[in-house]
Amino acid sequence: MIMCLSVPRSDRRHSAIERRHARGLRVLRGLGLLCGLLVLGACDAAQPGASGSPTAAAAATAQPEESRMWMTVGDRRFAITLADTEAARAFFAMLPLSIDMADLNSNEKHADLPKSLPTNASRPGTIRNGDLMLYGSRTLVVFYLTFDSSYSYTRLGRVDDPAGLAQALGRGGVRIAFSKN
Repeated sequence: MIMCLSVPRSDRRHSAIERRHARGLRVLRGLGLLCGLLVLGACDAAQPGASGSPTAAAAATAQPEESRMWMTVGDRRFAITLADTEAARAFFAMLPLSIDMADLNSNEKHADLPKSLPTNASRPGTIRNGDLMLYGSRTLVVFYLTFDSSYSYTRLGRVDDPAGLAQALGRGGVRIAFSKN
């Protein structure tokens, strides 16, 4: 005697649908978990002082000597924190350097350097008061106003406290001394 057990067609369809539904829920849960971890990681990284990283104030006082330089305009001295780039390290190696810088567009001072530096240009979008940039491979630029730009620059560093920078640079050309200390 042979017994034949058969599951009605509608029951087979329901169990296949239920399996697909359960698998879809597992995939969605996994994606939700992954997205949640990414969001939490991004939030943690964006928090000042998160993950043991120093706050801006602590970073300013604990700067390694190689990441800090000085810019002197007349009797005003401005601290500059160098970017972590090959170009910034090459610029630092050129110091001390005194250079006559011409004004352009009443928002920047610029001058050609004695030699070319390595470049890694990008479009910053917004230029900020105090940005120290390289245009091309030889043109040093100190910005003293904030504005939007579509030009590409290689970041060298930034004046730590640009208050009074525009007044110190004044109108027209100016001689600026860059030094390691």
